[in-house]
Amino acid sequence: MGDTSRILIPADIDNESIRAFVEEWAGVTEPDRVELVSAADDARLIGGALAAGELLPAGAGRYYARSHPKDTARSEERTVVATSDPADRGRYNNWQPASEVKPLITERMRGASRGKTMYVVPYLMAPPGTPLAAYAAGVELTDDRTVVLQMIRMARVGLEHFDGLTDPDFFVRGVQVTGDPDSLRHGTPEDARLFATIADERTILHYGSAYGGNALLGKIAHGLRQASYDGYTSGKFLAEQFLLLGIRDLKTGATTHVCGGFPSASGKTNLAMTLPPDALGDRYRVDFYGDDIAWMWIDDEGQLRAINPENGAFGVAKDTNEATNPTAMAAIAEGSGTIFTNTAYNQLTGDVWWEGLTPQPPVALDGWLDWTGAPIADRGPDQQGAPWAHPNSRFTIPLERVPNLAADAADPAGVVIDAIIFGGRTRDREPLIRAIDDLAVGVYDGLTLGAEATFAAEGVDGQLRYDPMSMRPFFSYSEGRYAQHWLSLLSRVRELPVFAHVNWLQRDPEDGHYLWPGYRENLRALNWLSRYRAGDAHGQPTPVGVIPTAEELDLTGLDIPAEDLDRLLRIDTKRWTEEMQHRHGHLSNLQDLPQAIWDAHHRVAETLQPLASDPASGTAR
Repeated sequence: MGDTSRILIPADIDNESIRAFVEEWAGVTEPDRVELVSAADDARLIGGALAAGELLPAGAGRYYARSHPKDTARSEERTVVATSDPADRGRYNNWQPASEVKPLITERMRGASRGKTMYVVPYLMAPPGTPLAAYAAGVELTDDRTVVLQMIRMARVGLEHFDGLTDPDFFVRGVQVTGDPDSLRHGTPEDARLFATIADERTILHYGSAYGGNALLGKIAHGLRQASYDGYTSGKFLAEQFLLLGIRDLKTGATTHVCGGFPSASGKTNLAMTLPPDALGDRYRVDFYGDDIAWMWIDDEGQLRAINPENGAFGVAKDTNEATNPTAMAAIAEGSGTIFTNTAYNQLTGDVWWEGLTPQPPVALDGWLDWTGAPIADRGPDQQGAPWAHPNSRFTIPLERVPNLAADAADPAGVVIDAIIFGGRTRDREPLIRAIDDLAVGVYDGLTLGAEATFAAEGVDGQLRYDPMSMRPFFSYSEGRYAQHWLSLLSRVRELPVFAHVNWLQRDPEDGHYLWPGYRENLRALNWLSRYRAGDAHGQPTPVGVIPTAEELDLTGLDIPAEDLDRLLRIDTKRWTEEMQHRHGHLSNLQDLPQAIWDAHHRVAETLQPLASDPASGTAR
């Protein structure tokens, strides 16, 4: 350990456990100074980042950051879960022994913060007072000021959040060290980056990145990987990559709360931030709670409750515009405190731009720099089609800026969950919506969630890239124990939420047009699900769930061809039978699945088989 005598630890770090944690890692990373921060420091830190050129102004009260060109996304292959128990190894969690990982990453961090400031960021990943607050406390040590500013937007930052905890010494310890990006050998066999959640020690060590998905330790590493492990080992809760929204019926006063998981590019953020279609705007309001993470537990009355542990949104900029997500556009308006990362930037005007913001990029090229900082006007003929913004460019905002944020979004009691939905991107096979009433079949459906691969990308045209529960990159223990935890926890619920699978992206097989308009119109499918759960709609049973009839969908103000609607509300049993074979292979690769999941799989397959083998059956309605 290095000499810490020259490093002054701030006296206002008066929690002895936090102080010892800071001293330990200051001795390893050897920063020049240590600074304790809180949300109250935001304006001062913004000023320092602007003066240092780490941020650039992007209109009044908005800011622009550009990361290293090789540090632009999460790196799943460099991310591991480490524990002392080999039984935690799963198909997807890249498990490694803690006894090997911790010394390796510690050595890489040694002396790596020399010449820098170590920022001490105490935070809470939950509304204060929630029953899960004990699992929400964390301290991140980071040597990057932009990371601090994004954490202030994503979490509740400040040492004062430890005051109400039963045990202020029980917190997640996180260390993020950026390292020298030019010497990390990205993508080579000698790649030095390593991002480890040492789950059974509640310690997170990330080396080699300042990109948000790798560096905002409270978000994914704590909010998903560590929290999922804590939820399992405590037996108390689930931590999932789920959206959370409420649909309020202004006529009856009833609100339906929906959470659920979607693989990337399947419409999760747009759904989380959706508004009612114009034709239904006088009847319904959609309340936003969160677009990325939900923690769920059973209350004393046997109800399934959920909170969004985050206090902000870390959204993908690409294709965000007034048509696809007007809520997000209002949230990132001037004065919002938004930090944009790796979009295009105009150094003369402070404007930002990304693909999909407008149909075409700006015509006048003066001042425009692409996401790497290169002038657009200097591009040669062979570069004209290159993106202006990185496809994973982001905006970071506090939740309070979302215009339809639910009034009770910060209620420590959370909200009662009425429906759990999964949504994948498939061109056929998956109807608009299918409801599932059985717990084991609902969990099975989540474990077989996926998005359709493309032939060019995967070589498996039409097959799914499975993303169980949308947690594939975030599992912290084996999938079999994960599935059993779901079954065990939800078996205690007094009234089970209805499960459902949705698909906004089915296409016509001949001309490829989307059969469903999507976006705000998706509320119509969720309204049917709410009525189905209440017994006011009955739908048509199929081997894979209950599908609405055309008469039960409220299509007021929506002009959709009858043939498209018919295709959206039917099951192609032949295609489903083919998919069941792929699912069998997928499930076989998961570790120690409970028998209840296999039984659910076989029940669905056996129900489909006679329909698929009967030429007269065609499609099931």
